[in-house]
Amino acid sequence: MPPRSGKVDPVFNGLRTFFNFCRSSFGAFAGPSPVPGSEQGGGGRPGRSGPRQHNIFEAAATYVAACADDDQDAIDEAAGWVSPEALSFGVSELACRAVIALARERDEAPRTVARSLMGLPAA
Repeated sequence: MPPRSGKVDPVFNGLRTFFNFCRSSFGAFAGPSPVPGSEQGGGGRPGRSGPRQHNIFEAAATYVAACADDDQDAIDEAAGWVSPEALSFGVSELACRAVIALARERDEAPRTVARSLMGLPAA
């Protein structure tokens, strides 16, 4: 198939490059790492046995909730589920989603909500 040229192709090439980067960096957004001593529960993937695996979004949600509760044991546990880079990505994604949800709830711009949450003056 001959290469296409047009306005849409560079967008898809950019997305392909981005997702290939994420896949190689974060293990296809899953980045699972086994938790020592834990058993696979009923919610795991069929046909898999062994330690339960956590994805980056589960790790990020647990980590942030533990930080809010000042629960150092839960913070340490969640931080061990995935790589530090994957956890950072998940926490960033959670922050974005939280700001968007609050902005919709308050009927304000996400920038205004984010600055308010950080105690900064309106820009």
